[in-house]
Amino acid sequence: MVTILLFILILGILVVAHEWGHYYTAKKFGIKVHEFGFGYPPRAFGWYRDPDTKKIVWVWGSGKSSLKKTVAGDEQQKEFPGMLWSFNWLPLGGFVRIKGENGESAVESDSFGYHKAWKRVVVLAAGVIMNVVLAAVVLSFGFMIGLPTDLSRGVDTHAIIVEAPSVLVQSVADDSPAAKAGIEFGDRIIQADETSIANAAQLIEYVGERRDTPIQLRIVRNGVEQVLTAVPVISEGDTVARLGIGIAEAGVIRYPWYIALYKGVLAAGIGVVTIFVSFYYLIVNLVTGQGLMFDIAGPVGIAQVVGQSAKLGFQYVLNVVAMLSLSLAVINILPIPALDGGRILFIIIEKIKGKKVSMKYEQVAHTIGFMLLMILIVVVTWRDIAKLF
Repeated sequence: MVTILLFILILGILVVAHEWGHYYTAKKFGIKVHEFGFGYPPRAFGWYRDPDTKKIVWVWGSGKSSLKKTVAGDEQQKEFPGMLWSFNWLPLGGFVRIKGENGESAVESDSFGYHKAWKRVVVLAAGVIMNVVLAAVVLSFGFMIGLPTDLSRGVDTHAIIVEAPSVLVQSVADDSPAAKAGIEFGDRIIQADETSIANAAQLIEYVGERRDTPIQLRIVRNGVEQVLTAVPVISEGDTVARLGIGIAEAGVIRYPWYIALYKGVLAAGIGVVTIFVSFYYLIVNLVTGQGLMFDIAGPVGIAQVVGQSAKLGFQYVLNVVAMLSLSLAVINILPIPALDGGRILFIIIEKIKGKKVSMKYEQVAHTIGFMLLMILIVVVTWRDIAKLF
């Protein structure tokens, strides 16, 4: 239950940051915002401030709201006299309903379609920018109080070591010797047989020389030491024995606040580039038939990661929040219909052609794009649930 609540809280923070970017820039440019929604329709409830009486008015039920109109960007009609803050039944993100989102009512100055292309691009890209900013802020704060970091390449001269580095398990392959032995994400390996493990290279060398030989691994999990037995094997195409785990020489470091700010921004930038590169190879491998080079997690899988990180400590949760925020930014800027990048793509096409793309075709594209994304989420979620059993 705690994991679910923490996941919902983190998802809410990411969605609010993203949608606030759209909302803030739209308001700054004088564009009318009809609704700020948490989740996707049908609507559960909402409220708005009556412009005449200044009182809060509660709204129950879906009214004119629908998933199709929200996704496709259908004509945004004014349903209430004030901007509606709504909570909706499909908890997979959020949206800002903007007047004239697809170019309708373009003769009215408070319509999205009335404004120049660059202003529309700024409004659409603002959500992505806010997610990157959020990640930079989280990482900067983390570096001020102490953030888990891979120290296998040494320690920055400006860094202050809060927790000495140790060998930390970051992933466990399915059906691997480690999985069969009961090794889990977050375990700290401190000893192999009678040998104390000081760094990742030492563990890799020790395991690599012991094919089919049981190894007594002393680990620390949630502050408690345990001894597990694992038998390294040599997989097909490999030359050394392995346990099937991903490890890091992780320690906790912090910086003075003025360096932490710089380090947080730098880490966010590196994270964006890394995620873009990962998506590039993911798409290339799928197109060439080589399959997935890394596993993809849906809401259930992400909730698991959040729960595992929470067990390790607050600093680890900060890392997860930052990476999720950056991932959300990268996904949304991709030129896929129904996403921010897809809507920006139609503006670019408009500038190239010298005229707007037919609203009918754009709405169909966004609807199809959203449906494909929902199918992908269902498939990945099904795989995540299957792994639990």
